[in-house]
Amino acid sequence: MIAALALIYMVFAILLNSVGTVILQSIHTFNIDKPQASLLELFKDLPIAITSFLVASFLPLLGYRRAMMLALAIVGCACMLMPLYPGFHTAELLFTCIGISFALAKVGVYSSIGLLTHDKTEHSRLTNTIEGLFMLGVMISGWLFSAFIDHDAPTNPTWLNVYWLLAALCGLVIVLLATSRLDESAAHSGGKNSIRGSLNEMLQLFLRPLVYVFLISAFLYVLIEQSFGTWLPTFNNEILKLPNAMSIQLASILAGATALGRIGAGQVLRRVPWHILLNLCVVGMGLLVVLTLPLARDVVARADVNWFNAPAAAYLIPLIGLLMAPIYPVINSVALSSLPKPAHAAMTGLIVIFSALGGTLGSRITAIVFANFGGIHAFYFSLVPMSLVLIALFFFKRETDRAGGLTTK
Repeated sequence: MIAALALIYMVFAILLNSVGTVILQSIHTFNIDKPQASLLELFKDLPIAITSFLVASFLPLLGYRRAMMLALAIVGCACMLMPLYPGFHTAELLFTCIGISFALAKVGVYSSIGLLTHDKTEHSRLTNTIEGLFMLGVMISGWLFSAFIDHDAPTNPTWLNVYWLLAALCGLVIVLLATSRLDESAAHSGGKNSIRGSLNEMLQLFLRPLVYVFLISAFLYVLIEQSFGTWLPTFNNEILKLPNAMSIQLASILAGATALGRIGAGQVLRRVPWHILLNLCVVGMGLLVVLTLPLARDVVARADVNWFNAPAAAYLIPLIGLLMAPIYPVINSVALSSLPKPAHAAMTGLIVIFSALGGTLGSRITAIVFANFGGIHAFYFSLVPMSLVLIALFFFKRETDRAGGLTTK
């Protein structure tokens, strides 16, 4: 079952984080502008938030395993529509389906982690591992899509054929889930197995100061992550003057760095308290932005550009992923492991909602600043939410101490 959880998360990592690639390709293939292209982030994240609010809190009634299978079936069908009916409106429909499906899948995955682990240490390690594999899927996404791009004619819609492969992957994971076993009895609590009771459980979580401080932290983190993750391919293409396929491939360094950071974070957290590690990471992110963005100024386009002579900024900026890596899984684990298992679905629903809103807002702000002031200023803007994350982490640590001295190692 753990293998099934990892694979479904990797499939959705490929689909979700293809939004930056699809934005870049839509600008060229479908001839649309940046603010319009950025709407794909909205079509992805708004359905995530709405679906999470409507169904996440009573998902145990449907069953986590069945919910994940349904999610894959929906998104697999949507993938097949892309090459059959190419166009920007089809892309909007695809990301709407991805958003709906991911809300079901993420609640299923995170809630299943609680069922498969027995203490906070196991929970933190499995969460970091699965989130690390998620970022591995993000890295694969860039290379997978770039393999289908016509390097001589970037506007050629042949890149849409990648969706046949993705639809097939969805089918394979459905088969794996169908043959897996998961004891979901611990997810049910007496008297709350109704829609009204489940929604009340989600709303009652807001009575805990720990919960809303955590949600603010998660919102700000995702705002930063999506700003870089979504717009790095376009930054590489327009600011660093790299070809489309190479821009997407180099952007995958961000995902690879994040995957490496999350997998390695489990070892670092054995020796360093979680709140100290996360504060050091945020400060390091800010320093990296300040020191590397000046290297991206006044880059001149070169016909012979390749991996050996690309601008240094193309390799340095994505390293922010190493520092971003531990933040999201660690704060998620600290928050979830402090709650009883029947409340995990409701809490995960809130995590997904606020993460989706942060992702949409981050991408939209970056798109507007990018279009009006340039990509360098757009990435400099990330220093604002980074400063706010430091403040949010201070209050989050204080609330975890008040809630019972929760620590993660």
